[in-house]
Amino acid sequence: MRTDPTPNTAPITATDELSRFCASLAAVPYVTVDTEFMRETTFWPMVCLIQVAGPEEARVIDPLAEGLSLEPLFELLRNRAVLKVFHAARQDLEIFTKLMGEVPAPLFDTQVAAMVCGFGDQVSYEQLASKLAGAQIDKSSRFTDWARRPLTDKQVRYALSDVTHLRKCFDKLRARLLKSGRADWLNEEMALLADPATYEIPPENAWKRLKPRTTKPEYLAVLQAAAAWREIEARNRDIPRQRIIRDETLMEIAAHPPKVADDLERMRGLSKGFAEGKMGTGLLAAIAEKLASPRETWPVMEREAELPRGIGPLVELLKVLLKMKCDDFDVAQKLLASSSDLDKIAADDKADVPALHGWRREIFGNDALRLKHGELALAAEGNRIKLVELKK
Repeated sequence: MRTDPTPNTAPITATDELSRFCASLAAVPYVTVDTEFMRETTFWPMVCLIQVAGPEEARVIDPLAEGLSLEPLFELLRNRAVLKVFHAARQDLEIFTKLMGEVPAPLFDTQVAAMVCGFGDQVSYEQLASKLAGAQIDKSSRFTDWARRPLTDKQVRYALSDVTHLRKCFDKLRARLLKSGRADWLNEEMALLADPATYEIPPENAWKRLKPRTTKPEYLAVLQAAAAWREIEARNRDIPRQRIIRDETLMEIAAHPPKVADDLERMRGLSKGFAEGKMGTGLLAAIAEKLASPRETWPVMEREAELPRGIGPLVELLKVLLKMKCDDFDVAQKLLASSSDLDKIAADDKADVPALHGWRREIFGNDALRLKHGELALAAEGNRIKLVELKK
């Protein structure tokens, strides 16, 4: 692979030029992709720049250019013969899913691949580029105003570095995965990113973002109605949720359900104009409709199951085993099992957690259950921990 030392820093602003560029990439095995976006004043991300590189060529695309159609790029992203490589792909994929109406495929996320290959939890692009490509990323343009035109050469070079060094990172991570036989591990993780449902939260589920601490039925019903109303308003107006109503105000509304405009006006953070206007009327109607609905339609928040008494030491043993396995297999702990997973495994052999399924069970879950049931023990050997088979 060649990295062009003098990349073309002229942004693509015309549809015919974009068509030629994307056509030149239609037969390559992969492309690296990144975006620069802003979200401070909008609900949906405002895409300001799109960077795309094949094995040889790299360009930036200006989606704000007048008259530019992104359809040639979308056609490339839909091309299943070309692998799309991202780093920490979720936000970029949310953007493209909204623009295209579907998730680009197939996918490769270098951050997830790095976790599979033992680079730790959620390694940054700068760290990965340094370790695998020997590159030092100039971070001075990270918080630039990407919506302002014209773009400087410095801005474009910074943006291009997000996809040019990514090529070498991808090549080296792919080689490691193939050598270790872990390509299937990554495929399981990519299935979640490829699912359109990952990027669409129904308004009726917006209340879950708030992580309420009470399970009282009426509280949750009002919170669901208010949060869903806010979600729809924010989407329709394309402004941040907090600009409609702040989270803490939603919590207060749920705790003291308002019935009339005066009730709303007494809420902290809500003005008289809001309470007496169309928005206040709409919010009150949403709450009233929910409270009038059958109680079986109200949301339910499952209580966290209480752990059996005396289970703490077993959980600590499982943590030691997890650390040992991650060191042995050179894989990130976060990818293998969470603290919550360990609690559930300690309490239930059939816990529905990722650590007891697929490749995770093979390298950790089975031994976790055997340790729990006294078939294995942990022992120190020098400065290392090892597993010891116990005879019964």
